[in-house]
Amino acid sequence: MCEEGSDLLTIIGLIKKILLILQIGIPIILLVFGTIDLGKAVMAGDEKEIKAATGALLKRAIAAVAVFLLVLLVSIVTGWVGGDEWKACWNAADEDVTINPIDPM
Repeated sequence: MCEEGSDLLTIIGLIKKILLILQIGIPIILLVFGTIDLGKAVMAGDEKEIKAATGALLKRAIAAVAVFLLVLLVSIVTGWVGGDEWKACWNAADEDVTINPIDPM
């Protein structure tokens, strides 16, 4: 089912790449926007806005950790549930996969 160069390995490789981007990108974006909001509040000098922005940054930090751990948890669970064939396909998939264009006939 998971032969070298098969379409399934290409699809699994793309899924692995997308999951890695989501696992790292979403937490970074959440933390950057939370920090920007806090910076705006500090620049404005309003204590009420600073307190609200600090709370929002804390919530975003917790959400960032949750997103990171959720992707990790899904990978672990699918490894347990998927069986040996799924694990072999997942491990054999190359993360540096590219999509080849369809050759016109």
